[in-house]
Amino acid sequence: MREKEIEKKLSLMVKKAGGIAVKFVSPSFDGMPDRLVLLPDGVIAFVELKAPGKAPRPLQLARHRLLRSLGFRVYVIDHTEQIGGMLDELQAS
Repeated sequence: MREKEIEKKLSLMVKKAGGIAVKFVSPSFDGMPDRLVLLPDGVIAFVELKAPGKAPRPLQLARHRLLRSLGFRVYVIDHTEQIGGMLDELQAS
C-alpha cells in the first residue's frame, strides 16, 4: 500500500466523522505533518502519513515534539487500520 492510498482513506474517514483533513503545507517551516485533521467541537490534530514500515525523518520528529509540547496531538499513520483508532481517540476527547 502506498502513502497516497492511506492519505485518501484518511480524508474519507475524517469526512464520514463530520470533519475535514486539510493538506498542510508550510513552505517556510519544513518538516511539518502532512495533514491537519479538523473535527466537530474544535478537535484538532496533525497527521504524518508514511508508507507502511517507513518512519518519519529526524526533522519531522523534531516538529512532532514541538507540536506536542504546544499541546497538539500528532499521529504517525503508516497503515489504514490505524485511522479508526485515531478518530476514536480524538472523538473521545
